[in-house]
Amino acid sequence: MGDRSALLVIHTGRPNSVELAQLVAADLVAADFEVRVVADEAAGVDLPGVVGVSGPEAAEGVEMVFALGGDGTLLRAAELARPAMVPLLGINLGKVGFLAEAEVDDIDKVVEHVIAREYTVDSRLTVDVCIAHEGEVVVESWALNEASVEKGSRERMIELRVDVDGRPLSRYGCDGVVCATPTGSTAYAFSAGGPVVWPEVEALLLVPISAHALFSRAVVTAPSSTITITLDPHAAPGVMWCDGRRAFDVPPGSQITVRRGSLPVKVARLRHRPFTDRLVAKFGLPVAGWRSNAHG
Repeated sequence: MGDRSALLVIHTGRPNSVELAQLVAADLVAADFEVRVVADEAAGVDLPGVVGVSGPEAAEGVEMVFALGGDGTLLRAAELARPAMVPLLGINLGKVGFLAEAEVDDIDKVVEHVIAREYTVDSRLTVDVCIAHEGEVVVESWALNEASVEKGSRERMIELRVDVDGRPLSRYGCDGVVCATPTGSTAYAFSAGGPVVWPEVEALLLVPISAHALFSRAVVTAPSSTITITLDPHAAPGVMWCDGRRAFDVPPGSQITVRRGSLPVKVARLRHRPFTDRLVAKFGLPVAGWRSNAHG
């Protein structure tokens, strides 16, 4: 084995993803890579040079983390790639993946590019979040797309106040609020009525969900801003979700602090594809047939 290595993160719920992982692994092993696979996903990827790994250090020291699946698989892979400061390359097996760099049909070319080191790396802004209750920090986590604070039970909205940089902004009775990154602006925040933000923009977004308030529009803050969400101590409890993957209870009276993450997520790019084109593909925007015919 050479001194190059990669980690594969696989969506095992998709029958073709294990098959594809086997192909990617074979190409990498042939190029003298050590290939790691998360142990409980390793079934079916059985080649000399493939090792099962587990634990948060799974990506430590690898050159690339490949995520084979949809955006959910990519978010799971980001949990391993981020602490290791390793780039992440998503191969989309789902519907239109926003975070993925390549589609399944390009899989051979993708591996060739990585082997030849023909790729660039973007840094994506993240958020660090903490929940404090009665003056004590009880939870610390992070998100690539968004941290959302939502009502804990369907029948009761939550009452909360949002402060930005230590100054009160507004109280809301709402279903929740989404604190998103530019990367997450096309995910949950978009569904809640937030703006699309180009990934190169450095900013944090705050999007109220179904707020009973006159001022219920999304706001875009500075990347250096600190957003603090305080739950009414006499109202219903809430729940905080990070990237829709990790959930934490938020008791009444808790304070949630959201700020720019100390570590970005590094995303590998094989070619320059303008964000506008990704947006058009993702949402099926009507660009064809314009009368001037300038855009085809």
